Amino acid sequence: MVATLFYLDPLPEAGAIAVLDGKEGRHAATVRRIAVGERLVFADGRGGIADVEVVAVAKDRLDAAVLARRTVEPARPRVTIVQALPKSDRSELAVELATEAGADRFVPWQSSRCVARWDSKADKGVARWRAVATAAAKQSRRAHVPVVEPLHRTADTLAFVHGVVAAGGVVAVLHESATVPFASLPLADASELVLVVGPEGGLDDDEVDGLVAVGATAVSLGPTVLRTSTAAAVALGAVGVLTDRWTQRPLH
Repeated sequence: MVATLFYLDPLPEAGAIAVLDGKEGRHAATVRRIAVGERLVFADGRGGIADVEVVAVAKDRLDAAVLARRTVEPARPRVTIVQALPKSDRSELAVELATEAGADRFVPWQSSRCVARWDSKADKGVARWRAVATAAAKQSRRAHVPVVEPLHRTADTLAFVHGVVAAGGVVAVLHESATVPFASLPLADASELVLVVGPEGGLDDDEVDGLVAVGATAVSLGPTVLRTSTAAAVALGAVGVLTDRWTQRPLH
């Protein structure tokens, strides 16, 4: 039977008592009605895992004995999604789907054709993405919660891409007009893969040219044009097939 996953940071060592309180504790005790004797999995969101057994339940907390501690190494290559801001609810959908598909990091990008404008709301937008990523990681039973970086402008994004390429990473710009197939990317030896996803109106030609100039490759995922909210998840599926990222077993 697969144990239920909850996030707790920091995780106590084996033999100690872990206290799950706050929002997670209330959800476990009141909504999920976790009972004494149940086996759970606690994760710190950075790869740390604790196998626990509930020893006490209160209205808004659980006490659990830590039976064992272990660490889950992140999949390789690490995948970062540079996501041009989608509009309204598609913004959260993009983060949710990509997290469930295995994204390790998100870089929100205010590209020139974005309908959504975070401007003075950048901190709020980043906080919301982090909350969505955490919820989606928990739903998909991930040991690692994706990192969400601060809002990037185009100059920031170009500098970021340049740094990844200089360090030996691969940067792919998902573009409907590209002629290079996604499957041709040299992923076998890459330590990091960055997927650049444009907004609803597509990337500006100058943006694509700028990204290519600093080392990115414009690639096509196939004959159909994907929505900005689903493109990263589809690309991550392809990455799972083309690399060994899908060889990891789910948490138990």
